[in-house]
Amino acid sequence: MAKVVVKKDSCIGCGVCAAVCASVFTMADDGLAENVLGEDVPEDLMEEVKEAVEACPVQAIEIE
Repeated sequence: MAKVVVKKDSCIGCGVCAAVCASVFTMADDGLAENVLGEDVPEDLMEEVKEAVEACPVQAIEIE
């Protein structure tokens, strides 16, 4: 598993990550993105996550 973190201080709440990878990202009540899996993401979802990372206009998603 890979650790995937949304940097809340960078996120602008555009929702593109949730649109690209709804299996992992959603928009929280505060209007910012969050990882619904709690950071640890299975390998079979990583291709979608990488697409979301590339699509994020402010680079608010990190794969660790």
